[in-house]
Amino acid sequence: MPRLLSFVLAVVLVPSLAWPSQPPTPDAEPIPDIARGEAFIDVVFALDTTGSMGGLIEGAKQKIWSIANAIASAEPTPEIRMGLLAYRDVGDAYVTNIAELTGDLDYFYSSLMQLQAGGGGDTPESVNQALHESITRFAWSDDRATLRLLYLVGDAPPHMDYDHDVKYPVSCERAKDLDIFINTIQCGRIGGTEAVWREIADFAGGEYFAIAQSGGMKVVETPYDGDLARLSRESDATFVSYGSSKEKAAQESKLEVAREIDEAGSATALADRAAFKSSAAGKASFGGGKELLQDIESGKVKLEEIDEKELPEVLQAVPADKRAKWVANRAAHRQGLQEEILWTQQKRLEWLKANTTESADGFDRKVLEALKAQAASKGIQYEDE
Repeated sequence: MPRLLSFVLAVVLVPSLAWPSQPPTPDAEPIPDIARGEAFIDVVFALDTTGSMGGLIEGAKQKIWSIANAIASAEPTPEIRMGLLAYRDVGDAYVTNIAELTGDLDYFYSSLMQLQAGGGGDTPESVNQALHESITRFAWSDDRATLRLLYLVGDAPPHMDYDHDVKYPVSCERAKDLDIFINTIQCGRIGGTEAVWREIADFAGGEYFAIAQSGGMKVVETPYDGDLARLSRESDATFVSYGSSKEKAAQESKLEVAREIDEAGSATALADRAAFKSSAAGKASFGGGKELLQDIESGKVKLEEIDEKELPEVLQAVPADKRAKWVANRAAHRQGLQEEILWTQQKRLEWLKANTTESADGFDRKVLEALKAQAASKGIQYEDE
């Protein structure tokens, strides 16, 4: 396993009782003000990862960037954070694993890519613990203007015989207090699940959906996916970290994650990722903490005022009187790549519209259906399709 993804697996997908109080990702600090919108959306997915959920998990890996693009299409442009809780049952390899809410969607995607279906077998799962931890263990925004969405996705009802559990009605009341919508997505038709899933959604102002056991997601490769994946790699290569040794190391770790995503992701997923990274919402995710070109463009820093030791090594090697030109050339190259990505993505969307029919009953469509219904409560608007 590549070194960085091994690190992500070790610190992001660990048993919940060992999880530190703050996520070990570069954006533990707030995302910089660049591209910061007036809309804020926190989304947590609580996913059943027992053996029967393999189809849904693999489909989600393919579709998560498409979902991010759709979330980002709101007016005003939202700042997006995503978190992930994987759950199984007592006696399995883990009961819950948590990847904290983060605006760095590459880290979120890396965590999702590590998930594999396994365990289970006795039908009821640790749904109560999963729901309670999804509400109480994530650093949900305390800004009342933030749209907070929790998606509980699984195929089995909760164990109601575990004495240590906080039962789901109590968790739902807590969610209402915190202004968190709980949407439930039932995969398949295991007996006893629907009634509980409906009750949870009703308790917490959310929506209930039933989908196929496999997730019902339709993944279509287009003639433009390869070009978008290539452009994404080229855009990632324009990244310039700066700052203290610690800050540079955090940003380099971010870059290594991006490189490994480029190697492991499918062409379709990478195409959607490229489109998101070039969107107004995605640019903040691209930069993360200390990215020189973005920070200069936004006016956050001035090149001539940065301490020599905090410049990237590649720029330290450039004569001082030529550094501004180097930065301008690199920024222009990135801008050209982003414009080409947006143009190619538009062609890709036109091709998809002409050649495919979206499934209205897939996991990705149900996620967005609930989002659009609940976003209006925070003044966030989406165009009708």
